[in-house]
Amino acid sequence: MRYSDHSYRHGVAWNIVHVQWVTKYRYRVFSDEKLKNLLLILLAESSKRFRFQILDLEIQPEHVHALVALRPSMSPSVALQAMKGYSSRLLFLLEEKKLSRWYAKSTRERSLWGDGKFMGSVGHITLEKAKEYMQKQEAHHAKKTIKGNPHPLGLGRTSIIFISRFVCCLKFISFLIRLWRVTDLAFNPFC
Repeated sequence: MRYSDHSYRHGVAWNIVHVQWVTKYRYRVFSDEKLKNLLLILLAESSKRFRFQILDLEIQPEHVHALVALRPSMSPSVALQAMKGYSSRLLFLLEEKKLSRWYAKSTRERSLWGDGKFMGSVGHITLEKAKEYMQKQEAHHAKKTIKGNPHPLGLGRTSIIFISRFVCCLKFISFLIRLWRVTDLAFNPFC
């Protein structure tokens, strides 16, 4: 995988998640090949509709495994909710007769998927590499020692105070000179 394949408007991100969910009561609904193929199509459609990518998909008779690449603004739970909700709704609309064998006939009580789920992050690096990287952060971001004083006048904070006082003195001296010229006084303030 290249970083450029995962770049977005203001950043680069990998968000690959392994998700797994089960049918309600662990009924073996997808032992029927037609329902299994229909679910495959509906999950692909849900990924297009909600703008994420299914990298790998395995449908078992009573549960589903999916490897999903999400955009950075989408959480794994939202993606799973989209897949479960979209597929359940359309499967009940398309194959109500077959599904009524397992689930309630009342539209308010129907639910194809159980509450249980699994979500696990899958990275482009291993856990050991991430731990090693985190342990080496101090050395990685070590500050370079600066020789000498970084301030231009070499005085640190004092240089700011010194300059402001110097400017005030210059303004006062220029005020005295203007006053001396206007009043034509015979005294010299610099004597």
